[in-house]
Amino acid sequence: MPLNAPGPASPRDLLGLWRSNAAPWVDAVRGRRIESRRVATDAAVVQAVLAAAPRRVLDVGCGEGWLSRCLAAQGVAVLGVDAIPALVESARAASGADGARFATARFDQLDDAAYAGFDLWVCNFSLFHPDDALHLLRAAAARLAPRGRLVIQTLHANAAQADADGWQPGSWGPCGGDFAEPIPWYFRSLASWRALLAAAGFGAPQLREPAHPGTGAALSYLLVAACLRVDP
Repeated sequence: MPLNAPGPASPRDLLGLWRSNAAPWVDAVRGRRIESRRVATDAAVVQAVLAAAPRRVLDVGCGEGWLSRCLAAQGVAVLGVDAIPALVESARAASGADGARFATARFDQLDDAAYAGFDLWVCNFSLFHPDDALHLLRAAAARLAPRGRLVIQTLHANAAQADADGWQPGSWGPCGGDFAEPIPWYFRSLASWRALLAAAGFGAPQLREPAHPGTGAALSYLLVAACLRVDP
């Protein structure tokens, strides 16, 4: 879930849009109305996280909490964080015996010591503002456990119909429901992601490109990078 706004707008502007769209977003995700997630990208991010065998995971931009709940059901200790209180409350309400925990937090609060020591941070379609990405990667490099991992899933150039960094118009597309104004988002090229990860202190990322099982078209970039920090 993107947390900030483009151009002259402030983070509060975009957060306000997400507050207005929280309820229909929960319905769309839980109703599995987004085909790309249903056929490929949901399973891909779960597999990428579990392949790293983490004990503790921070789910950044967790939305209504589906990924946190899924990982917790596999025995992973998970904390999901999101800037939208209504989404966090919805996540809490849906969490039961799986043990997933949730908290309200903005990206610019994640460099706090409370978020230190996780083995893995996962950002599943939640880094859609350039300032968010820069701040998040720096916070992750500082707060992850030594040699911890960062998993990022974001839209592929095919899906974005773009090959250079820049703002894209928002659309609720197949989500259905009573959504408010679409939310713009920032596309970052694969080369840009790699450069950003390196600058933040991560090794060269492993790349996966989950594809539509029917058409073979790549739907997302899934990057898995190890933090190079080694504490004394």
